[in-house]
This record gives sequence, C-alpha cells and structure tokens, in this order.
Amino acid sequence: MIARPNSTGNPPQDAVQIPPETAAGAPEGAARQGVPSAPGSDGERGDGRYPIAWLHITAPPDWQATPTATSTCACGRDRSAVGRRRVLALIADHEAHKTVCPLRSSQEEKNAA
Repeated sequence: MIARPNSTGNPPQDAVQIPPETAAGAPEGAARQGVPSAPGSDGERGDGRYPIAWLHITAPPDWQATPTATSTCACGRDRSAVGRRRVLALIADHEAHKTVCPLRSSQEEKNAA
C-alpha cells in the first residue's frame, strides 16, 4: 500500500496513543475495581425489610403529554396504564394490592411473630 501525501505534502502517520490521565488524588485504576454504589444496595435493609412492590410514574411537565405508570410486584403482578385517568386508577390499585399481596401478608405475619 502506498501512502499518499496529505494537503501539507507529508504522508499520513499513525495517531499517537496517549494514556488517559487520572483525576487528581484518584488512585490509578480505581474506576476499574468496581465499588458498590451504596451500602446495602442489594435491596435488603439492616432490619430485614426489602422492597417487593414498585410503582413507576412518568408524568411529563407538558399538560398535553400523556402520563404513564407501571406497577410491579415480586409476587408476579405486573400492570401498566397510559393516560391520566388510568394512571390514577393504577395508583389506587397499587395501594390496594398491598393488602392482598401474598408476599406482603406473609412478611407481616413473620414480623408479628
């Protein structure tokens, strides 16, 4: 392969690889070691509680945008809603699920014992 001269008349050269600089005071290779993001980030708290149900609501600030919501539980319940009325109904349904969820009632029984 023949190297063609560029606009300056010099043949192209390989780019020089420069190692990335570390932040001041940061130990070399610290980012590659994998540090947990937060203590107890596995979901369990020190008192034995852990999350079993999640409610995720997206309500854009624009009044013309459509809100959405998802209600998920570790017992297998997975519901979603689109639109203001349905999202409000899903929020109420998510709250009501707390009283009938088999995982939550067994957890409360264990705590009472």
